[in-house]
Amino acid sequence: MTARAASLRPSRGTPVVGTVTRGTTNPNRLRRMDRWIAATHGTALRRADHPVAVDLGYGAAPWTAVELLHRLRTVAPRARVVGVEIEPARVAAARPYEREGLAFRHGGFEVPLPGRPTLIRAANVLRQYDEAEVAAVWQRLCARLAPAEPARGSRGGLLVEGTCDEIGRRHVWVALGPEGPRTVTFATRLGSLERPSDLAERLPKALIHRNVPGEPVHAFLRDFDRAWAAAAPYASYGARQRWIRTVRDLTADWPVTDGPARWRQGEVTVRWEALAPRG
Repeated sequence: MTARAASLRPSRGTPVVGTVTRGTTNPNRLRRMDRWIAATHGTALRRADHPVAVDLGYGAAPWTAVELLHRLRTVAPRARVVGVEIEPARVAAARPYEREGLAFRHGGFEVPLPGRPTLIRAANVLRQYDEAEVAAVWQRLCARLAPAEPARGSRGGLLVEGTCDEIGRRHVWVALGPEGPRTVTFATRLGSLERPSDLAERLPKALIHRNVPGEPVHAFLRDFDRAWAAAAPYASYGARQRWIRTVRDLTADWPVTDGPARWRQGEVTVRWEALAPRG
C-alpha cells in the first residue's frame, strides 16, 4: 500500500454517526454546486499540502463523487476525493469505481479520515434530519475541516451543505468554515425559473422552515421576487440579463458577496448573517 493510500485509511473503532438516507442520486445532479466550489475554493485546494475533498452521503450510486473529482482536478490537479457513505452496501457497490485520487469509505458525520479535509460536501443529506439537529451536525463537520492558517492566507477548509432538485436545476447551499456558517448561495437554471422564490422549496434544512413572515430568508425571497418583477423589461434580452439586473438591484439592501461573473451562471451569494434564523 502506498503512503497516499494509507493516509486515507479510516481510524479503527470510531463509531459511525448518522442515519441511512434514501440515497437518491442522478448523474450531473450537483454540477452547480461543484462549479461554484471549483471557482471559489479552487485556490485553497491548490495551496493545500494534501487537498482532500469528502463527498459525504453520496448515496446509492457513486456518480457525484466521480464527478466531483473530475471538476476539482480542473482547478486543483492534486485533489483527491473520498466518498463517505453510512450504508455499507453502497460502499461495496462503489468500490469498483475507485482509481487514483478516488476512494470510498464507510462512515457518517464523524468523517472517518485521519487528517482534516480541505473540503466536505454534504448535498441532500440533512434534508432528511430535523431542523433541531442541524447545528450539532454543522459543528461536528466544521470541527473536522482543515484549520485556518492566517500566515499562509488560508481561511481553513470549507463545508458546503445544501439541497437541490432531482436533476440539479435548482439548488441552495450554505458554505461554512471552521468558525461556522459564512454564506448562502442560490443557484438555478435560469430558463426554468418563473420567479426567484421558486428556490424556496430547495432551501437547506436550517432555513426551509424559516420561510415565513418575520424571518430574514422570507424577506430576502420577497425582495428577490420584487426585483425580478421590476426587471421584467430585461427579459427581452434573455433570462440571464434579467437575473443580472435583478441581483444588481438586490445589492442595495442585501449583502451580496459575489459579482457579475457568478451572476451570469444563475447564482447569487449572500452573507449568512443576513439570512440566519431569528431565535
